[in-house]
Amino acid sequence: MKAYTYDRFGPPEVLTLNEVPKPVPGDHEVLVRIRATTVTAGDWRVRSLEVPKGFGLLSRLALGFFKPRQPILGSELSGEIEATGKAVTRFQVGDEVFGFTGTRMGCHAEYRCLPEEGHGRKDEAVALKPASLAHEEAAALSFGGTTALSFFRKAKLHRGEKVLVVGASGGVGTAAVQLARHLGARVTGVCSRANFELVRAIGAEQVIDYTKEDFTRSGERYDVIVDTAGTAPFSRCEGSLGEGGRLLVVLGSLPEMLQAPWVSLTTRKKVIGGVASWGVEDLRFLATLAEGGQFRPVIDRRYRFEEMIDAHRHVDAGHKRGNVVVMV
Repeated sequence: MKAYTYDRFGPPEVLTLNEVPKPVPGDHEVLVRIRATTVTAGDWRVRSLEVPKGFGLLSRLALGFFKPRQPILGSELSGEIEATGKAVTRFQVGDEVFGFTGTRMGCHAEYRCLPEEGHGRKDEAVALKPASLAHEEAAALSFGGTTALSFFRKAKLHRGEKVLVVGASGGVGTAAVQLARHLGARVTGVCSRANFELVRAIGAEQVIDYTKEDFTRSGERYDVIVDTAGTAPFSRCEGSLGEGGRLLVVLGSLPEMLQAPWVSLTTRKKVIGGVASWGVEDLRFLATLAEGGQFRPVIDRRYRFEEMIDAHRHVDAGHKRGNVVVMV
């Protein structure tokens, strides 16, 4: 099969299109013929090792000191099942599915094996694709959706709370706006003016142009602030958190993460960070919301498989709206 691989960390040009062995499903696995995948900010960071302050050594330990441990990037896919292992009971050949492989990656390829629920690692899963979504939309359900869900669970977000989403037009940001609205929160988005219409259309009651206005000086107080851009550390937005307010650090430095326990001990506010946790039930939940029209992945650009490097270049530029999809 064809797959994009890389043997050194660096810019998009380290990727090459190669022939690699087609995977064979194990007893409890399905083989998915991938029809669409995505290029996320996570792919950019893993490929380039451009990580927040303090995470350099940790990223090398996880990803490889001298060369990548996983030579194929990509954590999201949508396609159809081409083959099943002999013990698979939940799926059959021809089922249209979408999947998420998290840090195990491997989706920038024509095929990927995924485990049936309950068999294999919890950091990869597959679920039936929402019938109302095309493959290109279904492929973009998981990364932003599971990240936002995980942080809202940690924050114990409840109906009626005021939520501010910093970086509201990005992949995680557009998911956070929609899911916070679904959970009954009142949402304000922070983005550039060019993205006002988009962020309002997906559920934000108010939108702040970060190039013209500093939300920390408005006098508004929020129950939850979601920082998907790495620009709202606690030291900056403490005054914008109400009593019992929670700062969700989706993207932040190691020093900021280490500060979290101290904030909880010395104030009535919380800094919540860490890695997003998710499971196949989250994929099914997102699929249900998508079927009901309550959650729809925002797609910025679509690329052909042969244009994978161009897709990475666009993500590297740092100005994508929502998700970048690659048709396989």
